[in-house]
Amino acid sequence: MTPADKPGLVLDRSVVAPLRLPDLRVCLELLKPVTWFAAIWAFMCGVVSSGVPLAARWPELVLGMVLAGPMVCGTSQAVNDWFDRHVDAINEPDRPIPSGRMPGRWGLYIAIIWSGASLLVAVPLGPWGFGAAVFALLAAWGYSAPPFRFKMNGWWGNAAVALCYEGVPWFTGAAVMRDALPSVNILIIAALYSVGAHGIMTLNDFKSVEGDLKIGIRSLPAQLGVMRAAVIACVIMTVPQAGVILLMIGWHHLWAAGLIGVSLAVQLVLMRRLLEKPRERAPWYNATGTTLYVLGMLVSAFALAATGV
Repeated sequence: MTPADKPGLVLDRSVVAPLRLPDLRVCLELLKPVTWFAAIWAFMCGVVSSGVPLAARWPELVLGMVLAGPMVCGTSQAVNDWFDRHVDAINEPDRPIPSGRMPGRWGLYIAIIWSGASLLVAVPLGPWGFGAAVFALLAAWGYSAPPFRFKMNGWWGNAAVALCYEGVPWFTGAAVMRDALPSVNILIIAALYSVGAHGIMTLNDFKSVEGDLKIGIRSLPAQLGVMRAAVIACVIMTVPQAGVILLMIGWHHLWAAGLIGVSLAVQLVLMRRLLEKPRERAPWYNATGTTLYVLGMLVSAFALAATGV
């Protein structure tokens, strides 16, 4: 007689299920490769802004890209999906965990294992790279996991994500290439683009308003309504870029100021169209306006490299 055949004996599925290993394709889906690009792009902007020739430290360059994308960003996705599994059951039931394709508690186990692996990858990058990885991982767990769960408030949660998607990878790229603390100019530009990314994160919240309201997650669209949140997102994306333009003028990078200025002008036109139907057009804006935003990051990086600061 098996345990299941014994009367009155109830099996704990959360204990039994992990004995079945998850499919590797499901594991990859959990880590969401499509999200890695943003962190890798910011890391490369940091690398470019350092002014150090790529060939001089190519092993650190490759390892840093792996750390920023598949490792740290992948960890953040696994952590978020595990602690958001009840919300996803409402908003996106086809995801690996709520759909049951990721068995038992394997979503949590993968998040823990990938956190440890990320730290191992960061070790060869020296104290600055390792420290940045520790900070990003703490922010990733703090964003999704109790007791902090920053994502419960759209202001704090989006700030944490924006910092870890833009500022921390940019800092890491510059620090690893120079093997030193980046210059003040680099830190300022990275910080401004991190602030602007808060608006991009808000646009990503439009798709989950109903689930957020049911669960009690106070994303900005849930708090303020979709239209007000969209207006605030546009303002947050615009002001830091205007600041970057002014700094580029002050640092005598007129070509960079001009290119970013044109990019921002086009974004403002696109924002006007976004605000007509913000919820429906948020994905469209991410494919257009956000693309111009990140191209401006690269322009700024080349300007900083030319300065040699």
